[in-house]
Amino acid sequence: MHIQVNSDNHIQGGSRLEHWVRSTLEAALERFEEDLTRIEVHLRDENGDKPGPHDKRCQLEARAKGLTPISVSHKSPTLETAVDGAATKLEHALSHQFGKLKSRRATAA
Repeated sequence: MHIQVNSDNHIQGGSRLEHWVRSTLEAALERFEEDLTRIEVHLRDENGDKPGPHDKRCQLEARAKGLTPISVSHKSPTLETAVDGAATKLEHALSHQFGKLKSRRATAA
């Protein structure tokens, strides 16, 4: 599973941020590792230099083998909670999608 981290010019990226995002997603999505080919991470500061209650946004796009991509996003006051929230949403979305596929296979057999 390849994880690509992108950020806008208001987010100070770097190897430390990329490593933290990758380790967070790998831990949250470990059970789907064999099914996912790529995860694209988009980090954005919605208000630029101005603070706000839901200032940071994390959008995740997961590409599973043979399936259409799944995209989720989460806004939060901090980058950490935005990434954690998006990872949780993606984990739920993937569980739902793979659960539906598993039930279809069971009824077809």
